[in-house]
Amino acid sequence: MTYELDQYFMSLAIGEAKKAELMGEVPIGAVLVKDNKVISSAYNLRETEQRAIAHAEMLVIDQACQKLGTWRLEETTLYVTLEPCPMCSGGIVLSRIQRVVYGASDPKGGCAGTLMNLLDEPRFNHQAEVNSGILEEECASLLTNFFKQLRDKKKEVKKILKENQ
Repeated sequence: MTYELDQYFMSLAIGEAKKAELMGEVPIGAVLVKDNKVISSAYNLRETEQRAIAHAEMLVIDQACQKLGTWRLEETTLYVTLEPCPMCSGGIVLSRIQRVVYGASDPKGGCAGTLMNLLDEPRFNHQAEVNSGILEEECASLLTNFFKQLRDKKKEVKKILKENQ
C-alpha cells in the first residue's frame, strides 16, 4: 500500500465518521479494504442503538463477514479514524485482518500501540500490521470539536436552568 492510497481510504473512513457526527454519535468511522476495493464501511452507532458493541470497527467487520461469507478477513486492511479499543482489537485479531491503519491515537483506550498493542501480541495466533497517524490531525479534530460542542451545550443548558430558577 502506498501512502497516497492510505490517505484515500482514510478519507473514506473520515466520511463515515462525519455521518456518525450528524447523528450525534462519537465521530468514528471505518472502512475495510481488500484488493484496493472497499468491502464494507461503517460508523459508530453505540448511542443510537444503545449497544456497547456498535463500534465502527465491529460493525465493519460484521458487514464484511456477511458480504464475503467468511469470518476470516485475511488479506484485508482496516482503516479507522481512531485507534481501536480492546474489544475492537480483539475482533481484528479474531477475524484475521492483515493490516490496521488508524488516524488518531486514543490515550484512554487505544490497544494498537498507545496503552498496549493487542494487534501485535505474539501469544495470539494472529498479529496485524499497524500503521498510525494517517490524516491524524483531521481525525483528531473531528473528535476534539465534537466533545467541545458537547461540553458547550451542557454549559449552555446549565446556564439556562440557572437563569430560570
